[in-house]
Amino acid sequence: MSSLFKLAIRKFSHQLNAYSPKLGDAIYDTLRYNWYLGFTSFGGPAVHFQIFHQRFVEKYAWVDEQMYKELFSLCQALPGPASTKMIYAVNLIRGGLWAGILSFFLWSLPGAFAAYGLAVGVSKLNDTLPALVYALLSGLNAATVGIIALAAVQLSEKAISDKLTRTLVFLGGCAGMLYNALWYFPVLMALGGVATILWDYRWLQDAWRAVRNTLCGLRTQSNIGGEEREISDQMTSAVVSGNETRSSGDNSPPERVVPADLELRTFSWKFGVYVISGLSLAFIVLMTLRGTLHSPPRGFSLFANLFLAGTIIFGGGPVVIPLLREYVVSEGWVSPRDFLLGLAICQAFPGPNFNFAVYLGTLAVSGHMSLAAGAITGFLGIFAPGIILFTGTMGVWKALRNHRWFTSALRGVNAAAVGLIYTAVYRLWEQGFLSSTFTSGSSLGLEPWWLVVAATSFVGGRWFNLPAPVAIVMGGVMGMIWYGIVTA
Repeated sequence: MSSLFKLAIRKFSHQLNAYSPKLGDAIYDTLRYNWYLGFTSFGGPAVHFQIFHQRFVEKYAWVDEQMYKELFSLCQALPGPASTKMIYAVNLIRGGLWAGILSFFLWSLPGAFAAYGLAVGVSKLNDTLPALVYALLSGLNAATVGIIALAAVQLSEKAISDKLTRTLVFLGGCAGMLYNALWYFPVLMALGGVATILWDYRWLQDAWRAVRNTLCGLRTQSNIGGEEREISDQMTSAVVSGNETRSSGDNSPPERVVPADLELRTFSWKFGVYVISGLSLAFIVLMTLRGTLHSPPRGFSLFANLFLAGTIIFGGGPVVIPLLREYVVSEGWVSPRDFLLGLAICQAFPGPNFNFAVYLGTLAVSGHMSLAAGAITGFLGIFAPGIILFTGTMGVWKALRNHRWFTSALRGVNAAAVGLIYTAVYRLWEQGFLSSTFTSGSSLGLEPWWLVVAATSFVGGRWFNLPAPVAIVMGGVMGMIWYGIVTA
């Protein structure tokens, strides 16, 4: 099956090469190296970033380590689906716009079709579910917790480059667990960027030395001038690219080892500004209509709500869930039971978690328009704003990435964003246990067996190279084993 598919890709690329050699090669590379990811990438954004790093940095060398860290920071700092933006960005850099768009559909459509099929099936279910089904779903959730925790640890190992980034990862995780709001996560990441700028340029150290010398009177004016020159020299040797030790150097940007054949096929910063401005205008028009129209069609209301969610959500899939509940369940379009049932199953699907909006869109339009139209509306509404904004940002990023302050800020954003992944572990843990008693979801800690399931998936991936799909299946099986023991 795989060989036949690759043969079809090769023939298709040859036909494109007759029309445009560069476009044909780009499409061929995109199809060849991306077609299977949408079927095999389980575990959510944190795991996806690990998979992409192994494929596109370590194996294929499409981007280098420094560039991947910068893209990771941008994906986390901007609204929309984080891992989807990453695969889109890597293919955009490698093959251009059409390659990026193709990779987006290859990545997102398999899970979207699965979510649509799930919604059609759920719409025909009875009001009550067998206890065995709840045990299966709880096992899937517990296994997913272990997988995300492992990905968080592995990403932390790459994000931590010194004591400051280690502190930012820790503080990001703690702060994210203590509070949750739409504005909160982007503020935490912005503070991380500010912290690394202050640290790398040694502004706080300089200010402290100046205050100390003034108060203590230990230095003469000439000595202070000499020290300032010494500090200035130290600033030029600060390493922004993130090594544990700081090496000496000049005031040039940090060195990047970019593959020799790598070409940044992105846009100019002017085009990027045009794209961002156009999206902002469309957002204003859509939100104005959303607030002024009385009794609008269900399809328009659904698209407007999901477009708003996709525009203001930072942090990827785990963060969008509470907002989708507010915009869909609170409107009375989807029942709380169907919401939680779909959430538990969709988290076990490959691809982006944002495909959950396809499931919700299908159920939300039942009786008002075709289910397929609802699925398409949900897909476009949740994905379009984040992808369009990221497309414009790529042009601006290309112009800014050689400035030291920008790469320094991204280092802090990256560390804070990795810390927030631990927040996703905590949120899923607190709502992963489903049963006839806890149909709205409860903490997995109520039953020690779910901790065993989560630990099994973590240890299996950490030390035995257990693939994420196998770990999730094992979690479901262990859930059914628990049900059998409890009922016996």
